[in-house]
Amino acid sequence: MSLLHQESQQDLDDAARGESLTRGTSHLVWAAVTATVVVSVAIAIYVIAGQKPPVATVQVAEIWAHPMHAVTPGFDAGGAAVPVDAYDQVLVFTRVRLHNQTQHPLVLHQIMTNATMPDGVHSSYAAEQSQYDRVFLAYPDLAPWHSSGLSPEAVLEAGQTIEGTFVSAFRLDKQQWETRKNLDYTFSFRYQPNVTTTPQTAVTER
Repeated sequence: MSLLHQESQQDLDDAARGESLTRGTSHLVWAAVTATVVVSVAIAIYVIAGQKPPVATVQVAEIWAHPMHAVTPGFDAGGAAVPVDAYDQVLVFTRVRLHNQTQHPLVLHQIMTNATMPDGVHSSYAAEQSQYDRVFLAYPDLAPWHSSGLSPEAVLEAGQTIEGTFVSAFRLDKQQWETRKNLDYTFSFRYQPNVTTTPQTAVTER
C-alpha cells in the first residue's frame, strides 16, 4: 500500500457510517418537505371546498342622485299646525338585477345603501316600494325617470332573476354628497348571509 494513501479499517468504517448518516438525514428532510406539501394541499382543498358562492348575484345597472332642499309642511296628518322643518337631502336611486343562484326561494329582508364619507360610513335603508312610488308623486320633476320599483322584501324563486329600482335618502347637502369616497350596497336575505356589492357604475345627477 502506498505511503501516500493509508487508511485503517476503522477509518473506512467511520466514513461509511458518516455517509450512511448523511444519506439518512437527506431522506428525512425530503420526507418532511413532502409531508408539508401534502398537508398544505389538503388544507387548501378543505378551505376551497368549504367556501360557498353567494346566494344571489347583484348587477347594478344604473345609479342616479337627486340633491334637494326639502321643507316640511306646516301641518300634520290631522291638519294641526306644526313647526316647519327645512333640511337638505340627497335621494339615491339604484336600478339592480338580482339573480337567485340557489335551489330554494330567497326572501329579501332589507337593502342598505352605504356611502363612505370623510367622517365615516353613512347608511340608509331602501324605502318600501309604495314609498318609492310616492316620491315621484311628491316631486313631479322626477316623473320622467320613474321606473318599476324593487321591493326590499321581494321573493326570488330558485334560479329567478328580478330587476327594479329602489331609493335611499341621505341627510346631506350636495357639497357633502360630492365628498364621498365610496358607495356600496348590502342585500340582506332571511336566514342567509348578506350579499355586499361595490358597483363600478358611475353615479349621475338629475
